[in-house]
Amino acid sequence: MRKDVSNQINLIREEIDLLNKSELARRFNCDRRTIDKYLTESNSSTRKPRVINGKLDDYKEIVKDKADNYGSTSMAIFKFIQKKGYTGGYQTVNSFVKKHRKSQVKKATIRFDTSPGLQAQVDWKESIKMINKEGEVFEVNIFLMVLGYSRLKYLKLTMDRTQKTLFECLFEAFRYYQGIPKEILFDNMSTVVDRNTTSFKNVSINKNFKYFSMDAGFDVITCRPYRPQTKGKVETLAKLVDRLTPFNEEFNTFEDLEKIVESFNHDINSEISQATNEVPFIRFEKEKEYLNPLPTMDILLSYFHHEKEYKVSNESMIRYKGKKYSVPTCYIGCYLTVSEIESELYIYYTKDLVACHKISDKTFHYKKDHAKEILLSNALSHYAEDDVELFIEENLKNMDIFLEE
Repeated sequence: MRKDVSNQINLIREEIDLLNKSELARRFNCDRRTIDKYLTESNSSTRKPRVINGKLDDYKEIVKDKADNYGSTSMAIFKFIQKKGYTGGYQTVNSFVKKHRKSQVKKATIRFDTSPGLQAQVDWKESIKMINKEGEVFEVNIFLMVLGYSRLKYLKLTMDRTQKTLFECLFEAFRYYQGIPKEILFDNMSTVVDRNTTSFKNVSINKNFKYFSMDAGFDVITCRPYRPQTKGKVETLAKLVDRLTPFNEEFNTFEDLEKIVESFNHDINSEISQATNEVPFIRFEKEKEYLNPLPTMDILLSYFHHEKEYKVSNESMIRYKGKKYSVPTCYIGCYLTVSEIESELYIYYTKDLVACHKISDKTFHYKKDHAKEILLSNALSHYAEDDVELFIEENLKNMDIFLEE
């Protein structure tokens, strides 16, 4: 076979129409019939293949509709389209459904992987059993939120998975990120989806959760019918279980476990992510500016933090978690509520903020103005204001008291 002739004919294909077969034969020093043979073979190799319609072609849109919108199995779809006239086999249908679903998952995953600040996913690791040093079994859950671009993760240990707990976890995650992604993906969990009004095709978001998302400023995306199980998220949950098991019989309290999870959270955000081949903390520096700003956090706090009422004692103090905090004397006998945010305690009368104290290990917490007011109304009522201030400076600061200006 004259491969040189065949190859050259392919290379000068654009010139062939301008040259006759005799001229080509002279160029390649061969018979004219040889040129004719290779031209015929070359033309047949570039001819478009004949399109053969498969037996499933006329039913593919039906198959996609039933798989996408109703979650129908391959066998159910196969039986259904048989009644519509399909004469092919089940394996053809099954292969098409698998390929189609895989392509949809890939599309969803690509969306999750791109666009800084666009998207995050939420998941739970449920019912993890841990044993403390006393042999007590703790059944706990781990909340996980992961940003799509940076893969920065936020983990929180919880005792349940109620809607209030979910609100609290999201609240803490937003504070951790110091921003909010434009949309968050959730599983079909009852705390997010209204199961009474949801069908496979139309997902109805729980009214309370919808209001929370509107106040926070993110769109709720549910993962049905295709759940984008990104590699990074799955690996994180697997690592979580692996890294917790050595701590069985190595802790005492729930608070000890919280610290273990917080440490793990920091570790995985400091390690190179297999999904991005970058450290999440470093990659987050590129993403954080794209997050939506935090809203007024008190609004979100109201969804899960319903404060207990505390009666103000005759000494113008409330007792909270074994410690005492001062308030103005005009609130003696009234019932106040508190909100603990990070290291500060906010004290309210109805919706008015009446005092804010730093939380410490001291038993008594006084604002200097409150202390002066309390002393003037009671024990040191006959003293001048200057003498009361001197008393405070010389005595209160030497006691088990945390005194603030």
